Amino acid sequence: MQKKKIAVFHTGGTIAMKKDECGGLDLQGDNPLADNALSSVELVEEMIFGVSSPQMTEHTMVTLANAIKRKLASDRFDGVVVTHGTDTMEETAYFLDITTPNDVPIVVTGSMRSTGQLGSDAVYNYQCAMMVAISEGARGLGTLVTFNEEIHAARNVTKFYPTNLAGFQSPGFGPVGFIAGADVVFGRTLPAQTRYDVTSITKNVMLIRTYAGITSTVFDGLEALAEKQGKYPIDGLVIEALGAGNVPAWIVESLQRVERRGVPIVLATRCVDGVVQGLYDYSGGGMRLKKDDVKSIIFSNGLSGQKARLKLAVLLEKTTDPKEIEAQFAL
Repeated sequence: MQKKKIAVFHTGGTIAMKKDECGGLDLQGDNPLADNALSSVELVEEMIFGVSSPQMTEHTMVTLANAIKRKLASDRFDGVVVTHGTDTMEETAYFLDITTPNDVPIVVTGSMRSTGQLGSDAVYNYQCAMMVAISEGARGLGTLVTFNEEIHAARNVTKFYPTNLAGFQSPGFGPVGFIAGADVVFGRTLPAQTRYDVTSITKNVMLIRTYAGITSTVFDGLEALAEKQGKYPIDGLVIEALGAGNVPAWIVESLQRVERRGVPIVLATRCVDGVVQGLYDYSGGGMRLKKDDVKSIIFSNGLSGQKARLKLAVLLEKTTDPKEIEAQFAL
């Protein structure tokens, strides 16, 4: 029987690390995942980056997405696996989900423990990702994250624990499937994801998280930079609001200044689960913001702040029209 063919892109992270002489984890030497392919697959591997995941940016993400698209255009592959550090894995997976085709499964995985650590999950997660990548059930589901025998949708998944082997969850949704021995089982389908063909990211989108007692300092700094540089320093802004989409009343004027600059503002919630709804009609409340104070503000439609930032950056490569951006966030 002909082997299934998988394109593998290694980016670094714990899954590619070993203990150094001081006992810490670092990227060093040969890829520790070498020679761990399933017997049923043929791997075409590329070490595209060798970085820890905190070093990932939207620019390295677009480089990865472009490399995947080139590889899929060059030959027939049954699936794609990306190995990645866990800290920003959900962001890279989501970026791939909205910028790459979904006819071939793309599966992102990593590990909480490196190959040299006791109880390492590196090789097992890697092999589970291969199983998912060649599964017929994964076709059409977009980019997936496979971790600890669970399969998660890129849109919903988040890193839930810093070091626990069950580090990833999809709050409010749960996994879309799981690995049971030699079987890949899917429990639900996913709605079609709109994808955007971008080859570069040129816009600067900032994410600001609100908290009790937040001041206008950051916003004042943006204005000062604009005066110094002659250009407003950001092209888009995502606010992680409190609760259902609320900010302190004294921040409203700061948001109005951003709006007057023509900068799109997206409102997400800092809550782990749920969506911005605009329930409250007091100063700073989501309803008041949308109807009166910052009328162009865009609700993130359930996306976390970090994922809304990526989507806004992608959309700004296509349009700066707030109405069109809002329509795309509603999808």
